[in-house]
Parts: sequence; structure tokens; C-alpha cells
Amino acid sequence: MIYHPDALLHDTGQGHPERRARLESIVQHLKDRALWPQFLHLQPPPVPRRALLRVHSPAHLDRVAALAQIERPTYVSQDTAASLGTYRAALLAAGAPLTAIDALLAGHADHAFCCMRPPGHHAEVEAIMGFCFFNNVAVAAHYLRAECGCDKVAIIDWDVHHGNGTQHIFAADSSVFFSSIHQFPLYPGTGAADERGLGAGRGQTLNIPVPAGSTDADYLGHFTDTIMPAIDQFQPDFILLSAGFDAHRHDPLGQILLSAEGFGQLTELVLQLATRHCEGRLVSLLEGGYDLEGTAASVAAHLSALLAA
Repeated sequence: MIYHPDALLHDTGQGHPERRARLESIVQHLKDRALWPQFLHLQPPPVPRRALLRVHSPAHLDRVAALAQIERPTYVSQDTAASLGTYRAALLAAGAPLTAIDALLAGHADHAFCCMRPPGHHAEVEAIMGFCFFNNVAVAAHYLRAECGCDKVAIIDWDVHHGNGTQHIFAADSSVFFSSIHQFPLYPGTGAADERGLGAGRGQTLNIPVPAGSTDADYLGHFTDTIMPAIDQFQPDFILLSAGFDAHRHDPLGQILLSAEGFGQLTELVLQLATRHCEGRLVSLLEGGYDLEGTAASVAAHLSALLAA
């Protein structure tokens, strides 16, 4: 469990869906379920600048750093709010998967969950958007290749919204396979099935847009019929999971009908892939999830599956 209380310093203001209560409700639910003591708990340090520069431009890093001067919650893009504590929270959120990766490669754990915010999969090389400042999962994928000796990384994204930033960052990269299952049409408007990558990365992007009303059975079918065979063919050295839980049936920002139990079943399928290709190693990162009870229950199901593996 990669968690830091300073993730709560990111204040988005009254009424914003990406709020500190998301983490507070998850932590409390895990404690109530007696799951919290079962984890190895690690606190991440801020992400090194060199790791961010593999993904984002120096100008983007400067823009995010400037947020440390904001005195009260302020919108810095159409949908993304920031405050005095946002910069530190964003640095810690991007550092969390690196701490997780180090722990797994050192043999201290088999799987890891980064229970941090702000999320990251919408962040582009030069853009803050979709509640995201740094693309945390992309930072992790580049770290695996640049510093950990991994040749091929697979990223699975089951957030209800398409991971536009992650896709675009790796669109022409043949060493990263990106697969996203998401409601379509929905924000941010990307993620059509014919978006398959560019140049050397052609065929290394797999989008599965699904309609509103899709269920556990629909998602499980897409995983077993399409996502898993594609990743089996790719044969990754490491799997990263952008684990948004806003496809839960009660989430206010999507219209997918997944249950908490469905997230647990999806986790078991991803673990099968990790077992076949990566010695079981899997790092998941919290992305979306805005119904507090639904998100907390879904995270608990996800982590229960990881603990049982």
C-alpha cells in the first residue's frame, strides 16, 4: 500500500468531484474491513525531476510548480482545480508507483496499490486536464524502461474515461502496449476503436469503447476475449494498471454498471496476466472514482483479490 497523508493537501474546493474525501473514505473502509493492517505500508518521496522529464516538458513542470503559490482553490483548466498543496500532492502521486516498483523488484511484495491523488491518466505532455497534473502511470512506465531494465511494459486502463494522455504519450512507442476499456462517447472524447497507435507503435494501442449500461459480464467478456489475448501476444515484462473505479454503477460521472465484485473479478484476470508474464508483479494506481461508497467498496474488492493471489 503506497499512501501519503499529504495527498490530502490537494484542495479542489467545494463541490469538486475529485476531493480529499475520496482517499479518506477508502482508508476508513479498508480499516473497517480489517484490510488495512494486512498491507506492507510505504510512503513515497516526491518524484525526481528526471523521471518527470521523460514524460513532460520543462515548461509543463514549471507550470505545475507555480501552483505552489496559489493561496486558495483555483481552476487551472476547464475542469481541474489546484491549491497551495497541489504541487506536493502531485509530486508524491507521481513518485508513488516508483516506490511500488522498487519494492516489487526488491522482492518485498508481489503487488502494490498506489492510493494517491491527484490522478494522472488525462495529463498530456504539455497539458493539465481531467483533474490530472502529471501522468503518473506514464512516469512509471518510462521508469521501468530507463532504470529497471524492463524492455516491454503493458498498461491496462479500466477507468470509465479514456486515458488520452497515456495513449498519446506512447502512441509511437513499440515497447509500451496500452489498452483502455471505457465508456464511449464520454469525456475526453478520445479512445475510438480505430485509434491503434502511430508509426513504430502501430498496433500497440487497443481501445475498447463500450456503451452506457455495460455490465460486469460485458467487461469480463471484453477482457477474456480481447484484452488478455492481446497482452499474451505482447508478452510484457511488467504490467501497470490505471485503476479508476468510476465505472461503478453508482458513480456520478459515468453510466457503466460495474459492481464492486466485478472489479474484484477483473483484478483476478489481470493477475492471471501478471502471473504468466511478469512473475506476478502488478502495480495499480488509483485514477477516478467519485461515489465515495462505491469507490471504497471497489478498492476493497480490488485489494482483496491482490491479497488472495
